[in-house]
Amino acid sequence: MAGTASPAAGYGPDGVYRSPRPAAAIASDPELSLVDLVLRRAAACPDAPALVDAATGRVLTFGDLRSDVLSAAAALSSRAGVRRGDAVLILAPNCVLYPVCFLAVAALGAIPTTANPLYTEREIAKQAADARAKLVVTVAGLLPKVASLRLPTILLDGGGDGASRQPNVTLYSDLVAGVQETEYRRPPTRQGDTAALFYSSGTTGESKGVVLTHGNFIAAATMVTSDQEDNGEGHNVFLCFLPMFHIFGMSVITLGQLQRGNTIVVMSGFDMDAVLAAVERHRVTYLFSAPPVMVALAKHGSGGRYDLSSLRCIGSGAAPLGKEIMEAVAEKFPYAEIIQVRSIYTQQSLHASSFWLVILLLQGYGMTETSGIISLENLQKGRPRHSGSTGQLVTGVEAKIVDSETMEHLPPNQQGEICVRGPNIMKGYFNNVQATEFTIKQGWLHTGDLGYFDERGQLYVVDRLKELIKYKGFQIAPAELEGLLESHAEILEAIAIPCPDPEAGEVPIAYVVRSPKSSLSEVDVQKFIENQVAYYKRLRMVKFVDSIPKSPSGKKLRRELIAQLRLSKL
Repeated sequence: MAGTASPAAGYGPDGVYRSPRPAAAIASDPELSLVDLVLRRAAACPDAPALVDAATGRVLTFGDLRSDVLSAAAALSSRAGVRRGDAVLILAPNCVLYPVCFLAVAALGAIPTTANPLYTEREIAKQAADARAKLVVTVAGLLPKVASLRLPTILLDGGGDGASRQPNVTLYSDLVAGVQETEYRRPPTRQGDTAALFYSSGTTGESKGVVLTHGNFIAAATMVTSDQEDNGEGHNVFLCFLPMFHIFGMSVITLGQLQRGNTIVVMSGFDMDAVLAAVERHRVTYLFSAPPVMVALAKHGSGGRYDLSSLRCIGSGAAPLGKEIMEAVAEKFPYAEIIQVRSIYTQQSLHASSFWLVILLLQGYGMTETSGIISLENLQKGRPRHSGSTGQLVTGVEAKIVDSETMEHLPPNQQGEICVRGPNIMKGYFNNVQATEFTIKQGWLHTGDLGYFDERGQLYVVDRLKELIKYKGFQIAPAELEGLLESHAEILEAIAIPCPDPEAGEVPIAYVVRSPKSSLSEVDVQKFIENQVAYYKRLRMVKFVDSIPKSPSGKKLRRELIAQLRLSKL
C-alpha cells in the first residue's frame, strides 16, 4: 500500500518514485537501431574525432567510424558467414577496433557477446557455449584461450608467430581488405531486437547472459548524456581505460558518448603516467576509473609534470570508494569535479598544483541489467552534496522501494528492496526463464539491493540483498566458487563469502568441510581454485569447519557467516 505522496521526492500516491530531471526525448522510431543512433553522427560531424588510440595517436573520425563499421559488417557477412541472430564472442583488450567490431556485428542483426580477457579457458568456453557463439574476435595473445572452442576466429592484431596461419584463423585486415561500405545491406532491425549479450551474475547465482535490446542501449545513451545537454555542455573528451567488455565501459562511456558526438580516447589498460599524458595530449574533460586507480591517483606525486587543466570530472565506478580517498584525489586535482559512480555491473581525475577547491563528490548507480544506469547526481545541480547518495533517478527511470517480505511500497526514508523500470531494463536472461521471472516481476526489475529515497528524491544504496562478492568492481558469484570447491573429491561442503579488504573492497574467502580422512591444506584448496578461475576469483583465505550453517530448509546461511566475520574484525 502506497504512503502519502511526497512531490519533492518524486514520490507519488501510487508508491512510485519518478525522476525530477527534465524529460528527455528518447528516440521512439521502432526501426531505429543502436548502430543507426551512433553512426548518424557521421552526417552531422564527419570530420570530428570519434575514437582516438592513446598509444599511437591513430584517429577515427565519425566519417571513418561509419565507413569502418559498415565495411566490417559487409565483410563479416560475405566472408565470415555471420548471419542475423548469430552470437559473436569478442575477447580482447580495449582498442579502437573493439567498438568497430561490436557495432559491425550488431549492424548485421547478429549479437556481440563480450568476455573478460582475464577469464580462464574454462570460463570462456562456458560463456561461448551458453551464448551459442558462432565466431570469435580476439587478439593473438589470447588465441590459446579460445583454441579449444574450434570456432572460426578473427584476429584484430597482426597475429605474430604464425598465428594467422592456424586453421580457422583470419586477420581482421585480410577480412576487410577491399570491402566497401556500399556492400553493406541493412537487415530489418527493430528497437525490440536483441543488440548484445553481456554476462552478469545478476541478483544471485552464477553468471547469466543479459539480453539487451537496441532500444535498451538507445534509452541508456540518452539517459547518461542528458545532464550534459541540460547543463549546456559542449563537446567532451572521455578517456576510456575501463574495459569495453563491461557494461560501464561499453554502454555508459563508449556508446553513450559517441552517440552524442563526444570523443573517446581509448587505452588498453591503466598506467599512471600514460593516463596523465593522455589527458594532457588529448585535452580530456571526463575520466572514469575504479577504486584501485583512485588509490593510485591519491598516492601519485608526478601530476605536476602534466597540464591537466582540461579535466572537468573524475569518476570512480564499479565499487564503493571511501571519502578519504576521494578527498585525497581532490586535493591533487583542483580543476576537476569528483564523482563516485557506485555500480553493480555488472558493471569503468586529475593532477595540478594544490590551491583552493570546492569538492563536489557525486555518485551514481546502475547494473548490467539496466544497461549501466539507474541514478546519478548532477554535476551542476543538487548542491550541497547529499553525502552517500547515488543521486536522483535518471530521466525515464521509475523506482519503488518495497518491503522484501510484504512487498508493500515504502515512502521516503524507509529502507527496502530497490525495484526499477524503464526503457533501459533488459529483456531478460538468455535461455533462463526461471532467473528472468525471479528478477523481473510485473514489469519491475528487482535489483536485490537494499536502499531508500530521502525527502529530496536522493537514492541511497545501503546494502546488498544479493550475495555477490565485489572485488575491485569485478563480480564474483559465490555459487560458482562453491560448485568448484564441492567438485573436489575431499570436500563435502563449502560456502564462499566476501571479506572486507581496504584496497579491493571485498575478497572471496571460503569455509570448507573436508571429508573425514582428508589432509587437505588451505594452500591445496587455494591452488585447486586458482587453476580454474580468473585471478580476482582466487580464494584469499580458507577456513576448515565441521559444518556449514543452514536454515531449516537447507539453505546455506551465508549472511550469518558474513555477520560473524564482521564482528570478528571490529
